[in-house]
Amino acid sequence: MADVTIQEKYHAGNPVVQYLLSRFFGRIREAVEAAAPATVLDAGCGEGELIRRGVLPAGLRVTSLDLRPEALALFRGHAGPRALVCGSVQALPFANRSMDAVLCLEVLEHLECPELALAELARVARGAVILSVPHEPYFQAGNLMRGKYLSGWGNHPEHVQHWNPASFERFLRRVFDEVRVVEAFPWIVASCRRKAR
Repeated sequence: MADVTIQEKYHAGNPVVQYLLSRFFGRIREAVEAAAPATVLDAGCGEGELIRRGVLPAGLRVTSLDLRPEALALFRGHAGPRALVCGSVQALPFANRSMDAVLCLEVLEHLECPELALAELARVARGAVILSVPHEPYFQAGNLMRGKYLSGWGNHPEHVQHWNPASFERFLRRVFDEVRVVEAFPWIVASCRRKAR
């Protein structure tokens, strides 16, 4: 991801942005609670915002993975000792079906080949895979209204994939048998499962 501070990314002073973020994290919390996992992989955890906000229910065994060592260092700085792993969502260093649930939030839109990540996330999950991406073109429009990324017409410079709910569901159904898309405007949240094989 671009060099964006935690403050810029999740702690904007705008009350509308704060409301939307609160609702987004609430939808993630609901999806995790519905999956009822004991173990969770937070793939692409960044600086650990899910832990900081208390989104994940107490008692879960959470493994947090990110490609960027500097993000994991920031995570460790505010969350103490955790199971932190430096690695790629496109080549997860975990066994097949080793996690009850897998989360991958705000990552796929950054990947040239998100299909590789989707296959890996499905491979390590025993149960639900919970994903989120920006809801386009509304996410870009929101950025424009806030005066962000004006040279790219509101598109974050590292967003190379763009989905709306219908196109994201089609993308997910290439791998998952069950896909449930949840409204979390201006994000898309999906809870997915594969049939037992």
